[in-house]
Amino acid sequence: MVLAKEIRCMECEGVYPANAIIFECEKCDGPLDLVYDYHKIQDLILEEHFIRDEINHWKYWPFYPIKHLHKIVTLHEGGTPLLDSRQKKKWKFKYEAVNPTGSFKDRGTTIEISKAMELGVQQVLCASTGNMGASVAAYAARAGIKATIYLPDFVGENKCKQMLAYGAEIKKIKGSYQEVVRLTQQMNMQKGLYLTGDYPYRGEGEKSVGFEILDQLHFRTPDYIVCPAGNATLLSGVFKACREFKKVGLIEELPKLIAVQAEGCNPLVRAWQNKTKIREIKNPETIASAINCGKPVDGIKALLALKQTKGDAVAVTDKEMIVAMKELGKEGLYVEPSGAASYAGAKKLELKGEVVCVLTGHGLKEEKSFT
Repeated sequence: MVLAKEIRCMECEGVYPANAIIFECEKCDGPLDLVYDYHKIQDLILEEHFIRDEINHWKYWPFYPIKHLHKIVTLHEGGTPLLDSRQKKKWKFKYEAVNPTGSFKDRGTTIEISKAMELGVQQVLCASTGNMGASVAAYAARAGIKATIYLPDFVGENKCKQMLAYGAEIKKIKGSYQEVVRLTQQMNMQKGLYLTGDYPYRGEGEKSVGFEILDQLHFRTPDYIVCPAGNATLLSGVFKACREFKKVGLIEELPKLIAVQAEGCNPLVRAWQNKTKIREIKNPETIASAINCGKPVDGIKALLALKQTKGDAVAVTDKEMIVAMKELGKEGLYVEPSGAASYAGAKKLELKGEVVCVLTGHGLKEEKSFT
């Protein structure tokens, strides 16, 4: 039973069927959002067994656009720990590195590939800075479909080896991530190849980071949730999760959301601080390859999230991320630079109160030690 009613453009409010094969608004190229029947969802999730059920990604199935739950493509993603900091009072870490392919991307991929199978897709195309490509490759292999992953040439060998291990075809392109995105979009337009990546269905899956944090806090809202932001799909997904839990009565107020970007690639931070539209950074440069995205696909959604939660956006240097990695290591947590960005940003802003930092990817993802 699918409870998604329609897909709606966030710019022109154009409406499309919930099962449409569409990646951006056909009228204005704006970002798309899934709209659900929240009255029916409320009837389902307010039952006592929902509160008691074990925390994992698919616990929140009424909020996903998937029709046949017995046909989902899963590697048992989600259910990641929310750990108290030893060094920072009232701070917590959502440790996404323990997902099947080592990053939070698996949450979005299980929805994307399950939907692709539902639509009869046999081949998928993905533009990635590494983690998403590895995730798409793994879930495509699980589904028995072909995956071709396009990468900018700065993506490290460890992530490439992971994709190849899953049987994906990879193609490295000289240039920025944004140029790779444009290439895959052209291939979609010209050849009709199915796109995976930071498009509507992925955001619906990445919501579960937010769902789980709130569930693990027994439906009590923290003061802040801090997310690294590349394409900002995670941040906007967490925002939507909080809004949806509030809409169905599971929480009463929204947490403040914080977006953290690398100083060498910070288009969202610039737009937020200068109160302007997001402008592409043509030649971004940072060691945090996973968030090296010069034009965030979900930038409009992210700015809305920051505004409506009275949040903030901050840029951190490569050095600040390395320091954060070392401090997290003393907590027993090994993350890549982009995974440490949230902690670096929360420290830089000197946040007070209950702070949840989302640590997005495992340290083994990067071949460099940064020590």
